[in-house]
Amino acid sequence: MNAALPPHVEAASPHVMNTYGRLPIALSHGQGCRVWDVNGKPYLDALGGIAVNTLGHNHPRLVPALQDQIGKIIHSSNYYHVPLQETLAAKLVELSGLENVFFCSTGLEANEAALKLARKFGHDKGIEKPEIVVYEKAFHGRSIATLSATGNPKVQAGFGPLVEGFIRVPLNDIEAIKSATANNPNVVAVFFEAIQGEGGVNPMHDDYMRDIRKLCDERDWLLMIDEVQCGMGRTGKWFAHQWSGIKPDVMPLAKGLGSGVPIGAVVAGPRAANIFKPGNHGTTFGGNPLAMRAGVETIRIMEEDGLLDNAASVGAHLHAALTRELSGLPGVKDIRGRGLMIGIELAVPCGDLLKTAADHGLLLSVTADTVIRMVPSLILTTAEADEIVAILCPLVRQFLQQSATTGKSA
Repeated sequence: MNAALPPHVEAASPHVMNTYGRLPIALSHGQGCRVWDVNGKPYLDALGGIAVNTLGHNHPRLVPALQDQIGKIIHSSNYYHVPLQETLAAKLVELSGLENVFFCSTGLEANEAALKLARKFGHDKGIEKPEIVVYEKAFHGRSIATLSATGNPKVQAGFGPLVEGFIRVPLNDIEAIKSATANNPNVVAVFFEAIQGEGGVNPMHDDYMRDIRKLCDERDWLLMIDEVQCGMGRTGKWFAHQWSGIKPDVMPLAKGLGSGVPIGAVVAGPRAANIFKPGNHGTTFGGNPLAMRAGVETIRIMEEDGLLDNAASVGAHLHAALTRELSGLPGVKDIRGRGLMIGIELAVPCGDLLKTAADHGLLLSVTADTVIRMVPSLILTTAEADEIVAILCPLVRQFLQQSATTGKSA
């Protein structure tokens, strides 16, 4: 006689503030690029906690290292030196070619610190009301300042008045930024994502980044590049801007730096490294020993296992397979990205694909209403990439056929 099946567990969070449009899924555990929900259903994880789980789930070398650190010290405070801060900072300086690092706990905090650096840079030059150039479709966070820098009216709605001091320009248009800043002595910095994530996986062109670097040098502006989502090896280089051969003055990081342990960092070059003085900025949790150990071990394992090369090669394989299956299909506007940061832009809103894909055992996201986004762990294999294609592409075809039929009958 068969044992009775365990009762189905409903995914619900009635005492948690309703700030997310959650799917009815509650995850229990993971292994590599796969996760299981509380009812035992498996999923291939092409979202990676939104570009966070660099080493996948339950990594055999990361987990013991974190367990070791928890048994020593989790948190102290920044009243004291934290040796692992220096270890991780020195490594980030080596990888970036910049000069020093401030540690915090999230990407929002890293971007907020970058904005403060830019304003302090301006005030130190005698500019009373510093202004920062930001971009259409940008996303830098949900605090009032980072929300003001963000280029998405939908997420800004209901939270005015926003912070002043931002000049917004379109992507990849050097003449537009020159025009928008002409005869304005208050400009102090240019701030952009090397590849916009929430805005729809929109890359800044390499030539454009080089042009902006030159413009910042000519006008004594800080070049600040948000690598929170596209950095930490995701594109096949440590930082996405490195494909253009430039260096920023300020570089916020977070997400993949700690493989799931909350961490943020602001890496600064010579022009920004000494702007902050004691008392200008700070954090309680930032730079705690556990987060620093996560960052140190993440980078060590990435180097040992060649994960930059894996991100580049598996990402190219996935991009090519998606292009082969979907390019030219009516309703598919573009397939873009770099490495393991890929977006498929459709001609119609496709938020329904989030649940449809999950129903078929694939986790991904839809951003900017019409872009299917995949940012899996950097350990993804070509076989798993092929599995993503095998699940996703038929769903996209079916969705577009249904959308076309609905549109004709409307």
